[in-house]
Amino acid sequence: MKNILITGVSSGLGEALAKTYLENGDNVYAIGKTIPKKLDHYPHFFFFPYDLSETFMIRSTLEEFLAHRSFDIVILNAGVLGEIKTLSETELNDIKNVMEVNVWANKELIDTLNAHTQVKQIVGISSGAAVNGSKGWGAYSLSKSGLNMLLNVYAKELPNIHFTALAPGIIRTPMVEHIIDEVNDELFPSAKKLKESHIQTPQEAANNLIAIFPQLLEYDSGSFLDVRTMDQLQK
Repeated sequence: MKNILITGVSSGLGEALAKTYLENGDNVYAIGKTIPKKLDHYPHFFFFPYDLSETFMIRSTLEEFLAHRSFDIVILNAGVLGEIKTLSETELNDIKNVMEVNVWANKELIDTLNAHTQVKQIVGISSGAAVNGSKGWGAYSLSKSGLNMLLNVYAKELPNIHFTALAPGIIRTPMVEHIIDEVNDELFPSAKKLKESHIQTPQEAANNLIAIFPQLLEYDSGSFLDVRTMDQLQK
């Protein structure tokens, strides 16, 4: 039985990962805005309701929930997209809001975990947007490239924990549904490309990722990896 910590479990990938681990008999500790109804009946599901955009309170609020535990893997999955629009039209405050959840909340969580728990592996859910500079994705791309470097630096500073930034491919989540339904793909060609790509269900992605997570340990800590280019790991 493993101890798993996952952020952002209210829907999509996080919910699917949590459900799969629970069905495997593992203990899942989760942080999210609202408890997912599909999971609250599992006896090994431990949920702490918290809005990770409130970064200034993360350490003091979550310390008791996390302290004195040992985690086999921590999956930093919580993230926000922000509005798809050009950077020149994006308010600085909107970029800051995306950075709070996608970067700074993860810094605070890592610091809290390092101070109060034992952790073997931390995986940050990243994106191809971290390296692809696409029109309209400015805030999100900045945040995911920031996440990649955050984990890269921590890999050097916390050598006892193995870090990976992992792009999971395109998954049918509320975030992707919003892009498909709401974003003008003539103005933003990357949205058109997304719509034409293979889109995984959350469960498909969860099954694939859970198989891949142990193999990430074979790569240098701090690496950014994309499942779509990891042919040797594809199932």
